[in-house]
Amino acid sequence: MRGPALSLKGRALRYLSMREHSRLELGRKLARYAEEGDDVNALLDFLEKNNWLSQERFCESLLNRRSARFGNNRIMAELQSHGVNGEALAGLKAGLADSEAARASDVWRRKFGTVAADAAERSKQMRFLLQRGFSQRAARVAMQGLEETFGDHDDA
Repeated sequence: MRGPALSLKGRALRYLSMREHSRLELGRKLARYAEEGDDVNALLDFLEKNNWLSQERFCESLLNRRSARFGNNRIMAELQSHGVNGEALAGLKAGLADSEAARASDVWRRKFGTVAADAAERSKQMRFLLQRGFSQRAARVAMQGLEETFGDHDDA
């Protein structure tokens, strides 16, 4: 036998206790259970006012979960799909740009480990990194094993 049905607020708090959600994502989930007279936007405003729903925490959580496996392009696209945009998105992108080559190198090293001998294998490795959302520059640097010199422009 099932327990009593959760209120919209109870359902929202249960979702937020499992992981951070964006306002857009939580609104979509709650809209399925909203009944006549329920105001989902008012509930979301209440949750934000009490700091139970936070865009900053959601962004940090998503970055922590995704940055070890994916590149900037993929992470930015996912953040945009969750309704994060504007200044917050620009700030996050700037913070990720510094570490993209090192993250691409880690992903490349875990998957392949050795420099490709022929053009077909190099293409395969490059496509893998590009599909993960890394920039061409970061992918090229990772495949050459030069992540330490990615930011250095004195060598030219």
